[in-house]
Amino acid sequence: MRVLVLGGDGYLGWPTALHLSDSGHQTAVLDNFARRGYDRELGVDSLVPIEDLDTRVAAWQEVSGQQIKSYSGDLCDADFVYRVLREYRPEAIVHFAEQRAAPYSMMDRQHAVYTQQNNVIGTLNLMYAVAEIDPDIHLVKLGTMGEYGTPNIDIEEGWLEVEHNGRKDRMLYPKKPGSFYHLSKVHDSHNLEFGCRVWGLRVTDLNQGVVYGQQTPQTMLDPRLATRFDYDAVFGTVLNRFVIQAVLGEPLTVYGTGGQTRGLLDIRDTIECIRLAVENPAEVGEFRVFNQMTESFSVGEIAELVADTFPGPVQVDHLENPRVEQPEHYYNVKHTGLVGLGLQPHLLSDTLIESMFPIVAEHKDRVNLEALLPTVQWRGGLKKTAG
Repeated sequence: MRVLVLGGDGYLGWPTALHLSDSGHQTAVLDNFARRGYDRELGVDSLVPIEDLDTRVAAWQEVSGQQIKSYSGDLCDADFVYRVLREYRPEAIVHFAEQRAAPYSMMDRQHAVYTQQNNVIGTLNLMYAVAEIDPDIHLVKLGTMGEYGTPNIDIEEGWLEVEHNGRKDRMLYPKKPGSFYHLSKVHDSHNLEFGCRVWGLRVTDLNQGVVYGQQTPQTMLDPRLATRFDYDAVFGTVLNRFVIQAVLGEPLTVYGTGGQTRGLLDIRDTIECIRLAVENPAEVGEFRVFNQMTESFSVGEIAELVADTFPGPVQVDHLENPRVEQPEHYYNVKHTGLVGLGLQPHLLSDTLIESMFPIVAEHKDRVNLEALLPTVQWRGGLKKTAG
């Protein structure tokens, strides 16, 4: 199958492209390298050094004998999007190409506006290009479990059967996102469902949990194939960040009580979920939703796991929560769709956590310690003006 991976230079986009190529799919990647620009803006870098995209692509061809075509450009440039789809003619598109950090979207008005424009408009351009060039393309869109928020009822896979005043209907599950980033993903989901209903698009919306880990079978074949390992308080996911803090002898920074519960999954399961979605496409006019997670933990439980596994003393500090979220809440997520397609999850284990410690130790000199502490306050982006 001809697959185009958008955001193919990123933390998950790059290993996904390798996994699809290794699985026999003709694969291309597209990126505007904005993620590397965020590092320059924030004064941080990936813990593990990463090569430029041209070097990565050449290394993969050398190691595997498989060629990955690359495109450089922005989804917000509609002419570029149309040109790539007409030239490459993908049968499936995997869409990672969005600003993915909640804290980045909450820094101030400019970052909130940028996140919404980049994510929503880029996806709209893509929708129109698919609808006008080849509506049979299957679009696999990376959403987030954060779209749902933390409702006091079970979280279904995208859809909810509702009975109200004696009448029944099936509707998109109500969303209660916690940042302007998560809101952009909600807008995407509604726009894509509309495209399926009105234009007959084929879409799989993967509401992804928090991903941990840095290595996949393909990235381990050569150091030049490594993907990012983010540790900072803006882009670093919580388990990865806690592992780094433990190795450096820094306190694990738990926000608030640590009772916030999240869905998690291993990076190896992330790329396998996408392969399964690509190879089992949605039907014409179908907006299909999978909750892409394998298990759930509270932030406090994750900190305890890291502290118990690390072979040395670990301090856990509870900081005032910079976010506005419920400190304790009900969290029960249905996630059977991908398992039904054949996913065999890698559940979080001591062995997995232990395997991350030497990776961090090898590159610990690259860490900017100041970047580990939260600087973005959910209410801090508001500026009071006179008048």
